[in-house]
Amino acid sequence: MATTTPAGVRAHAEHGGGASGGAPMTHRQILEALTGLLLGMFVAILSSTIVSNALPDIISDLGGGQNAYTWVVTASLLTMTASVPLWGKLADLVSKKLLVQVALVIFVAGSAAAGLSRNPGMLIAFRAVQGIGMGGLTALAQIIMAAMIAPRERGRYSGYLGATFATAMVGGPLIGGVITDTSWLGWRWCFYVGVPFAALALIVLQKTLHLPVTQRKVKVDWAGAFLITAAVCLLLVWVTFAGNKYDWLSWQTYSMVGGTLVLFALFCLVETKASEPIIPLRLFRNRTITLASIAALFVGIAMYAGVIFFSQYFQLARNESPTMSGVLTIPMIGGLALASTVSGQFISRTGRWKGWLLAGGVLLTAGLGLLGTMRYDTPYWRVAVFMALLGLGVGMMMQNLVLCTQNQVAPGDLGAASSTVNFFRSLGSTVGISALGAVLTHRITDYLKDGLATLDPKYSAGLSGSHTSDSIPDMDALPGPLRAVVEGAYGHGIADVFLYTAPVALLALLFSLFIKEVPLRTKGALAQAAAAAESQQPSAGSPTTATVSEGTREQTVADPAPSTGGTPVRGHVRGAEGTPVPRAAVTLISLGGRQLGRAVARADGAYAVDTPGPGSYVLIAAANGFQPQASTVVVNGEPVTYDLLLSGTSGLSGTVREAGTELPAKDAMVVVTDVRGDVLATGTTGQQGEFTFADLVPGTVTVAVNAPGHRPRALPVEIGGGVTRIEVELRAGARLQGVVRASGGPLGDARVTLVDAAGNVVGTATTGTDGAYAFTDLDSGEYTVIATGYPPVATALTVTGRGVDGHDIELAHPGE
Repeated sequence: MATTTPAGVRAHAEHGGGASGGAPMTHRQILEALTGLLLGMFVAILSSTIVSNALPDIISDLGGGQNAYTWVVTASLLTMTASVPLWGKLADLVSKKLLVQVALVIFVAGSAAAGLSRNPGMLIAFRAVQGIGMGGLTALAQIIMAAMIAPRERGRYSGYLGATFATAMVGGPLIGGVITDTSWLGWRWCFYVGVPFAALALIVLQKTLHLPVTQRKVKVDWAGAFLITAAVCLLLVWVTFAGNKYDWLSWQTYSMVGGTLVLFALFCLVETKASEPIIPLRLFRNRTITLASIAALFVGIAMYAGVIFFSQYFQLARNESPTMSGVLTIPMIGGLALASTVSGQFISRTGRWKGWLLAGGVLLTAGLGLLGTMRYDTPYWRVAVFMALLGLGVGMMMQNLVLCTQNQVAPGDLGAASSTVNFFRSLGSTVGISALGAVLTHRITDYLKDGLATLDPKYSAGLSGSHTSDSIPDMDALPGPLRAVVEGAYGHGIADVFLYTAPVALLALLFSLFIKEVPLRTKGALAQAAAAAESQQPSAGSPTTATVSEGTREQTVADPAPSTGGTPVRGHVRGAEGTPVPRAAVTLISLGGRQLGRAVARADGAYAVDTPGPGSYVLIAAANGFQPQASTVVVNGEPVTYDLLLSGTSGLSGTVREAGTELPAKDAMVVVTDVRGDVLATGTTGQQGEFTFADLVPGTVTVAVNAPGHRPRALPVEIGGGVTRIEVELRAGARLQGVVRASGGPLGDARVTLVDAAGNVVGTATTGTDGAYAFTDLDSGEYTVIATGYPPVATALTVTGRGVDGHDIELAHPGE
């Protein structure tokens, strides 16, 4: 029962990517597959940055104010945030390649429609459609990369992702600025320009991305997707309009905040009941995933604050063109690209990532704090240095938060865990942009009022009430004194936004401090599963054999037994609901299959085993009533805390009856075998023909039933979760009997052989002193009866129904 079935390996084949059979992909194959992914990623990032420098002109052309400005950005971030968990869950269920292509199609459709917008409302709606596609592209790029590449090598390829990110971040504002400044193109082409890249990505993906498809039944948690989307939308509406349309402390605030909390509570309730939750809440029992998600939330706020508000700073506070606005942000993007590439290379070489993560947090906090001191007339070189620090910080933190999460989850949870961190980062971006946009509106209004109070009243009319109507002024149309006031208001207001964001970055750093560094694994998901199958490790009945299981935890536990030397591995053995599994047997073996240690879990589930030294080992946990579990653990000279999660086994019960009747088949022998023919369980039926087996691993088995006077029967059964019930009908067997006679009467010691129509010997019998013979449990059909003892005699007969009685055979010597 503790061996890996082929079905178990196939169920997780896609999570490792690579060649058939789980062979690692070559560097060239990975690069070819990544080309299409990076093109898709480039399109998604380009769409979010290309409009940043064009937004002042877009909003002015369509007629809108600061809130419309913010919502054009927020709309795509909102749908991207809400859809990321759904894309991630779908990636664990169906073809990742198909999902990427669908995301590209959705993005192209939204982009083309956004370019046709006639008012801010239409633009916001189509940007929301774009965001759905962007959510798929950003989530799936990292999920597929994680499926193809081992964590230790992923830092190397994350550099390519960082370079793509930086190129799109740099190229987007530049391209958007040039398009906007080109009279015969106009801002609408900012939405059309990404379409050719998306089409090219579709073609490249079709030719280069080849991943095995997961064989799983798809069941999407639509209720969870709806609730999380509704909660995020309501939260965004509140932070956007609070302090403007209504007071921060008002009945609207209480209603919206209360409604958001209720929706989040309902979401959590639904996720605990869903068979395939959008965000598996059990993942948050892993300290790394929880801390990384919270840190990503704050990093998202800081990252998009720079991307969105710098365009306003350079165009409205420093009177630069959209094109120059893009050029002037290059220090930030260059820092991001440099940090992503360099940190990725070093992480691949050393397997260590936490130092880079903490350094990124320090630089991010410092950059935002320093940006909070700038004004409209601050020397550009100083602003450039501050932007570079911000870019370096984001580059060191953004990818590493996802990487440390992917390093500690089972292959089956790879998509959900990756999308969870991305979800929180997108949530931070979305809520942060809305909240900071609202803050910016108020700060600009306050600074405009203060500035106008020092001017001649005749200049106040030049703004046409823009400080109250929330419209973005045309800087070129303003007189000199008034223009200086507006530039100063925007410069000071945007600086305040960065200053308010600095404590948020500090929180990201503080949460990152408590993430425990686990060295990156050197094998991809499929490679681990294939290695486990080949070595026939005892827990292969579990679908997560030889992978870092979903039960990986980092909680500190007391050592349940004194250490006997070596480096200890300790933790808890828990059930699916997080309850301790006492008396569970935990065995430590080498990758070659040699047992190195053994422990029995205490009443609280705690265990401890000692390893000989640094290296990779396999932990096997087994307990009565649970499915065995194996996990790979890496030891680097320091004690390792590692929890194991056991899932309950399934059962099989049923009844055996005579065919065509309700009569039970008592004392029938029932045998359960796996797909390789190994016997898993045996038993006999009771008075009512009933039988029950517990502790069976879910999957396909063969149930064979045999009872006296009946024909044996075998049938395949698919055992799922819980107890599977079946009914087996046995047909009564026909019989053939008679007496062998000679001239002197019944003949003893005569040998009788029964042969079927195909020439197969069905049975043999030797007569007693009464000359009687009998064959039972026969199928209906044509038979030949051969009797020997004298010269043999062969007779043919047909057996039907319950058989033939009185088939006597006469034997005699020749001449008698």
